[in-house]
Amino acid sequence: MSPTVSSPPRTIRIGSRKSQLALVQTYWVQEQLQKHFPSRTFEVHTMSTQGDKILDVALSKIGDKGLFTKELELGMIDRSVDLAVHSLKDLPTHLPEGLVLGCVTERENPADALVVHEKHRDKQLATLPPGTVIGTSSLRRLAQLRYHYPHLTFKDVRGNLNTRLAKLDAGEYDALILAVAGLQRLGMADRIHEIISAEISLHAVSQGALGIECRADDREVLELLKALEHSPTAQRCYAERAFLRELEGGCQVPIGVNTTLVGDTLTLVGLVASLDGQRLVKDSITGAATDAEKLGIELAHALRKEGAQEILNEIFAQIQR
Repeated sequence: MSPTVSSPPRTIRIGSRKSQLALVQTYWVQEQLQKHFPSRTFEVHTMSTQGDKILDVALSKIGDKGLFTKELELGMIDRSVDLAVHSLKDLPTHLPEGLVLGCVTERENPADALVVHEKHRDKQLATLPPGTVIGTSSLRRLAQLRYHYPHLTFKDVRGNLNTRLAKLDAGEYDALILAVAGLQRLGMADRIHEIISAEISLHAVSQGALGIECRADDREVLELLKALEHSPTAQRCYAERAFLRELEGGCQVPIGVNTTLVGDTLTLVGLVASLDGQRLVKDSITGAATDAEKLGIELAHALRKEGAQEILNEIFAQIQR
């Protein structure tokens, strides 16, 4: 009787956007999985998303649900890939049926950064002169900065990080607002001129963290992903995502957050701002980290009572025009 030959473990296919930052993040995940499971094979498969293809229109004008994730999710549903690596801030809070957030990795600094043209090297955000042209594609950053610095001029900017920096260096903009985490991951931390404090700009929901999405019924992949899960980051991001989901705001709505975790106590600060920067509703909540999602929902309800819903209704009406 011939001995039983066991079949080799299946190859795990990782889906990724083609942008430089997305690939850096995806190859990092591949490397970590390979390190934990050296006998397994992990392949990277790339694809372009709608958000990558449309670069001449403001993000808020082309919709905000799944701009950078839909094609990757279709790949998981049709089983051409087994998991997808996202900047968690790009992942909608409502996922397609059959898909789940399988893992949240340890967070990089979630703050926003000021990057300036050489002529403004001697300035900080607070000392930039009236009329300074600031590039940002984020309504969240735009609304908060208009609130604090109404004398500055804001202009939409699209493209990958290198494209944006090239436009800045060519003089199309005087400064840019970018994510600290993205600059650090691409080895461009030296371009950070100032890290903007949370008092001025609350960051995007889940900014700085990676989210790995997979099929809900794929027990094998879910088990592998446990090796990369960072529980403190996950608790903070679950609170932030629940807050956003309850307010029904997409990534292109001026909703900002900040979370701190001390021991088992989580504090979530949340904000909703009008596009013109004239109105800003902000509050916080503190409780047990094990109740992260509940805290996010409760804070959303509190902000609604304080006027956030009226601001959101106006913004949705403006965007749909």
